[in-house]
Amino acid sequence: MSDEMIQKSLVLLKPDAIQRGLVGTIIERFEQAGLKIVGMKMQWVDKNFAKKHYAAHVNKKFYKGLENFITSGPVVAIAIEGILAVDVIRKIVGPTEPGKAMPGTIRGDFAHHAYEYADKKGIAIKNLIHASDSVESAKAELELWFNKNEIHSYKTVHEMHVF
Repeated sequence: MSDEMIQKSLVLLKPDAIQRGLVGTIIERFEQAGLKIVGMKMQWVDKNFAKKHYAAHVNKKFYKGLENFITSGPVVAIAIEGILAVDVIRKIVGPTEPGKAMPGTIRGDFAHHAYEYADKKGIAIKNLIHASDSVESAKAELELWFNKNEIHSYKTVHEMHVF
C-alpha cells in the first residue's frame, strides 16, 4: 500500500450534530468504514477562527449565516485517517445540500432537508458536518485545527489484517 493512499482528513461535527446527540452515531459510521480517529477535541469556534476556517466563503452572501451557525455552540473536530480517506469520508457524509443527499449518508439520514428555505432566508444550512473536500484542503484544515502533538499514530485491528 503506497503512502499517498493513506490520507488524513478533517471532519467537524457542527453545533446541530452536538445539540441533537448524534456525535457517537456519526463517529460510528467512519469507524465502521475502516477509518480511524487519530485526533479529536471539542471546542467553541469564535468569529476570528470561523473566518480562518471558512476563508474561501468570507465574501459570499451566505457567510454571515454560516459564521453565526458555527459559533452558536461547540463543535467536535476529528482528524481521521485511512485509505483514500478524503473521498471515502465525502461519500459517507453526502452532498453539502441535505436535500440532495442519498439515504445511507450522514446528511441523507440525519440532516434537515430545508436547504431551499435556508438559502432564501440567508441562514446557514444545518447539515451537521464539515468534511475536507481535497487532500490539499485537508492538510491545511488539519494544521489549523490541530497541533502536531494532537495527531496520534497507531495500528487498528483492520490494518493488521489488511496489511
